[in-house]
Amino acid sequence: MAEIRTKALIIGSGPAGYTAAIYTARANLKPVLVQGIQPGGQMTITTDVENYPGFADVIQGPWLMEQMQKQAEHVGTQLKFDTITEVDLSRRPFRAVGDSGDIYYGDTLIIATGAQAKWLGIPSEQKFRGFGVSACATCDGFFFREKEVVIVGGGNTAVEEAIYLTNHATKVTLVHRRDHLRAEKIMQERLFRNPKIKVVWDSTVEEVLGSGEPAGVTAVRIKNVKTGASTDIPADGLFVAIGHTPSTELFKGKLPLDAEGYLLTKPDSTATEIPGVFAAGDVKDKVFRQAVTAAGMGCMAALEAERFLAAHEHEEARAAE
Repeated sequence: MAEIRTKALIIGSGPAGYTAAIYTARANLKPVLVQGIQPGGQMTITTDVENYPGFADVIQGPWLMEQMQKQAEHVGTQLKFDTITEVDLSRRPFRAVGDSGDIYYGDTLIIATGAQAKWLGIPSEQKFRGFGVSACATCDGFFFREKEVVIVGGGNTAVEEAIYLTNHATKVTLVHRRDHLRAEKIMQERLFRNPKIKVVWDSTVEEVLGSGEPAGVTAVRIKNVKTGASTDIPADGLFVAIGHTPSTELFKGKLPLDAEGYLLTKPDSTATEIPGVFAAGDVKDKVFRQAVTAAGMGCMAALEAERFLAAHEHEEARAAE
């Protein structure tokens, strides 16, 4: 068991965490970044990335995270392959306990633990994940050009992604378990006006059908919740858009969360209710959820942490005079 002390402790290793590390390292704060159970976060289960600025050619999500990690290390970040199991935010320096038994102390804390897509929880979904089943239309819609797809959900994300998928697919079938959508009315109007989109009401996805060699989706079996009847919809892919779960379990009762469990920060800031604690990326962002916005917030958190420390040191110097 070791005790590790730093001016900037970062929990999480997606685009937000790595960017925060790069900026705090360059500010000579000697950051320590605890990578967590899935270094690289959601980007490591993303294949082709076309929308991250700076790359003319398509890049791979895992490769991008590898480059961010190397950059963070190159400028002086200390990386720890550990998972935080407990935090104490009641006093500074903030204290975090790792699964390894190591204890981390940070004069500032940047939370970048991200979020996880919610899945349907059926075995066939797991079987074809990455082979026709996806939880990110903007990431994977490219693979379904001139093909037919099914998307499940009823909120703004599902409707937005259904409309987005019409840029690629020839037909998009939206499956929703109720007889009305939760999405904003203006979004619904756009959806209903789109000739490529068909909505199937009062239905749930029962099974993903497909071939094994090579793995691929051929149809989606849906069940009408009112009649119990099952129907197979021919499709090359299934997109799951039923929401995300932010990784905030550690912070329940310690930091304010919204109704969906996302960390709350001050307007135009990554600062939380506790001075010196900042939150960046999908752990606080349920609107955009993009790698580039997460990276931007990681930068913001690092700059705010640097300013917080500078102001604190100035106050201590004045008090000592």
